[in-house]
Amino acid sequence: MTLGIVSYGVHLPVHRLALSEVAAAFGSGSGRGRRVVAAFDEDSTTMAVAAARGLVPDRSVESLWFATTSPAYAEKTNAAAVHAALGLGEETFAVDVAGAVRSGEGALRAAAGSGGLAVLADVRVGRPGSADESQAADGAAAFRFGPSAQALAVPVARACATAELLDRWRLPSELTASQWEERFGLDSYAPLVAATAGRALADAGLASADLVVVSSPHTRVAADALARLGGADALPMGNAGAADVGIRLADALDRAQPGNTILVVSVSDGVVATVWRATDRIDAARPAVSVRQLLAAGRDVPYPTYLTWRGLLEREAPRRPEPERPAAPPSARNLDWKFAFVGSRCDKCGFLHLPPQRVCASCRTVDVMSAAPLTEAIGSVVTFTVDRLAYSLSPPVICAVIDFDGGGRCLLELADAEPAEVVVGARVGLTFRRLWTTGNVHNYFWKAALLGGESVGQ
Repeated sequence: MTLGIVSYGVHLPVHRLALSEVAAAFGSGSGRGRRVVAAFDEDSTTMAVAAARGLVPDRSVESLWFATTSPAYAEKTNAAAVHAALGLGEETFAVDVAGAVRSGEGALRAAAGSGGLAVLADVRVGRPGSADESQAADGAAAFRFGPSAQALAVPVARACATAELLDRWRLPSELTASQWEERFGLDSYAPLVAATAGRALADAGLASADLVVVSSPHTRVAADALARLGGADALPMGNAGAADVGIRLADALDRAQPGNTILVVSVSDGVVATVWRATDRIDAARPAVSVRQLLAAGRDVPYPTYLTWRGLLEREAPRRPEPERPAAPPSARNLDWKFAFVGSRCDKCGFLHLPPQRVCASCRTVDVMSAAPLTEAIGSVVTFTVDRLAYSLSPPVICAVIDFDGGGRCLLELADAEPAEVVVGARVGLTFRRLWTTGNVHNYFWKAALLGGESVGQ
């Protein structure tokens, strides 16, 4: 059975780094444009959840393939946290495809073969003042695959070439990557791109495609390939590592018309070329917000703050006790609440409890509760406080009491918000974030986000 893409989503963080500020810091020209920056409480796991939420409303999918070059943990499966936050059943196979930019293609290929979910996410870090810093981007994309009769795009042909090149590398203990002299990569990749893309187009019975997408962390290779293959209107965004091919494919799907063909060429440690054809479902199945609309939004973050978030600038820590390390047993006992924001609703009186309770706070009934998943719930700010002393990489901390539509009240931290933006009655949704990291343990939970500030494509 042929499988195709039945839905997709993209997450681009709301923060932007003005490259003019970087240039001013190093006295290196004017610096043009802005790069997409993950917030201090975002990592590849949280961004993966943001991109994939909404793609599995029935909480049932055969497999989850998580690709990244910036895993939050080594040895521990990061896909398991994404799986838990999406509320998927334990029968779903979830695995990391981590370590290389090419992992993004691996996740797409594995999910396409099994009818699964491919989630690609990355946080890209370059040395201060480097081309990697200014020409990178953070973000995530997710694709659910299913029967071609339900698909918005189906694969028509694929060709690949694998090449062992010392073009770009990073030791596992390093934060930033190294790259060989650019002409070496360009001379090595150019013939591979031409041959591999040519084979894919020939197998599809095409001389050219309606839309051409090229993804590569090697900027000269990407520009050369795009020009040779006739690509136009490339997404004006830096390279997002393992997530890059997914974000650019999503952008092409945003713009494709029914029947259009899309040539996607991914260049890293070889070349993978895939020809997709958009189906008649493409117009109805697109996310409400396009990739380019997400990219055009955002707010600037000061360069010193960005460097602090990435651990490249050590500043004095808040003179407050660090948060405690999360313990494994209570985290396991409260898995549905902690990762999937599942409350409990009294079957007798309908009262909604956040966090879940055994005894109803309204009618005192015991153990007569149903699970109430609320990750897609909308609510309003009842009251809030601005704490300028609490431990945080991005003070002040804003905490708000939220009343959710349909019941349920909860105290949550606000993400991506400035104190002047928060008012009583403001409408909020939920976003999965990393609250803090203590003792080499990440503490994940949900925060509230002012509506319009969360970049969820679907």
